[in-house]
Amino acid sequence: MTNNLGDEAALQLQDLLMGTENVEDFLGRLAEFAASTLSNAAGAEIECGVTLQRRKKTATVAGSSPRAVVLDRIEQSLGEGPCIEALRTRSVVLLADVHTDPRWPAYQRELAAQGVRSTLGVPLEIGKDAAAALNFFGAKTDMFTEDIIAEASGFADLAERSLRLAVRIGTAQSRAEDLKAAMEHRTSIDLACGVVMAQNRCSQEEAMGILTRVSSNRNQKLRDVAADVLRNLTAAEVRTHFDA
Repeated sequence: MTNNLGDEAALQLQDLLMGTENVEDFLGRLAEFAASTLSNAAGAEIECGVTLQRRKKTATVAGSSPRAVVLDRIEQSLGEGPCIEALRTRSVVLLADVHTDPRWPAYQRELAAQGVRSTLGVPLEIGKDAAAALNFFGAKTDMFTEDIIAEASGFADLAERSLRLAVRIGTAQSRAEDLKAAMEHRTSIDLACGVVMAQNRCSQEEAMGILTRVSSNRNQKLRDVAADVLRNLTAAEVRTHFDA
């Protein structure tokens, strides 16, 4: 990937990242952009699926088209192929001709039935516990020349950085949502505790003991017991609010 193309791709990846709301959305757009980038370089249509690996388990998470998702899932169902091999070896893996390569006969028969003649697996490093790979599909044999492979590898280097940032953003958003939910539950429990204190003229510690016993007897979470107390108090929904 030349410097000008690399700079342009980096800017477009930044735009993708800024224009998406979550990691899944970003991966879908990444697959579309990757397929478009290699298709332009090859002068022929190339499709792209994205495989995500967590705790040694792989799954198709996005594709440049519905067909690309189907193609990528063939490899996941069989548990072998260039994309999975790329994740295992952390290196680019080429399948130049599905009819002559001896490595994955069952997988290659499935691809041939779908009109795919060559594939390319390109790994993406995300972090210690997760990795991803771009799975490219071509309708011709030997479609992935040395120049196309170099283009794919250069694109993957840029995509890695954006993907790591997308994952960090997604993790931060998830933690923020979890914290907000925990604060809301805590506030509901405190409000319910106040209701029990008023009804029984008891201390906060005694009121919490009552709620805890009810939770245990009903085999119900404390936050749900608190919600029931508040619903019995008023017909209107009791909600907690936090300013941004």
